[in-house]
Amino acid sequence: MTEVGRIVRSLSGFYQVAYPGGEVTCRARGILRRDRPPLTGDMVSFSRQGRQGTVEAILPRRNEFVRPAVANIDALVVFAANVNPVTEPYLIDRVAAIAGSRGVPVILCVNKTDLDPAEKLCAIYRHAGFPVVRTSAATGEGVEALRELLRGKLTAFTGNSGVGKSSVLNALCPSLALPTGEVSEKLGRGRHTTRHVELYRLGEDTYVADTPGFSAFDTERMELTDKEGLQYTFPDFAPYLGRCQFRDCTHRSEPGCCLRAALEAGAVEPTRYESYLRLYAQADQIKPWELEKREEPL
Repeated sequence: MTEVGRIVRSLSGFYQVAYPGGEVTCRARGILRRDRPPLTGDMVSFSRQGRQGTVEAILPRRNEFVRPAVANIDALVVFAANVNPVTEPYLIDRVAAIAGSRGVPVILCVNKTDLDPAEKLCAIYRHAGFPVVRTSAATGEGVEALRELLRGKLTAFTGNSGVGKSSVLNALCPSLALPTGEVSEKLGRGRHTTRHVELYRLGEDTYVADTPGFSAFDTERMELTDKEGLQYTFPDFAPYLGRCQFRDCTHRSEPGCCLRAALEAGAVEPTRYESYLRLYAQADQIKPWELEKREEPL
């Protein structure tokens, strides 16, 4: 007899599945491990054999990510900071574009505000229409505001290494006592303290996935949409799309571009547009056969 549950932890081919009766450690059937590996957040059907189980099938996913390796999330919380390590807007924009390509809203959490309030960074993303919350795991600033944004959702925390995702999660739920790492003053980057993806329950119907941090190099290997669809992954561009002089406007150098006019008028943030150009250049290098391969089911 099969039952239905959610994967709350994935590590080295073992999956912890939560179901109404408790939790059980499962392995996945061979065909799943080979063709469509389960992800944390997946709803699955499983069978139990004593204290062990087997994931028999993955139920339809609403969305999925490879980096971070999660599925079925309601929002992606991107962590940033304006102090060691400093988060470049491009890193935020690339992750936000990937989330946008899957229809997943982004919440920006600017952490370590006890060390630097990051006024400019916050202003950029508020202007772009993102929910922005400033936090400090050290002082508790913004922790309750973040909790309200997470309430009733399954979210994933992501961001560059050392920015304080686990520290904020500890502030949200001190009983977790998750390990946190120091940031190298010389290199300006943190140690990877999170080695796997796990869901933590913060309250009724509220779950958070803490994910391994990434470096600037890692973002270059993240999935990206095709160049034609890239413009639609920037929600702040939406009011200006479809209004350009040319229907196939790429918003780079064509005359009569409404997006560039909005940029010149100050309605679009320059860093957001610069990220778009950088991402477009990368997407332009993707061959059609590579896109077809990426669109195949995992």
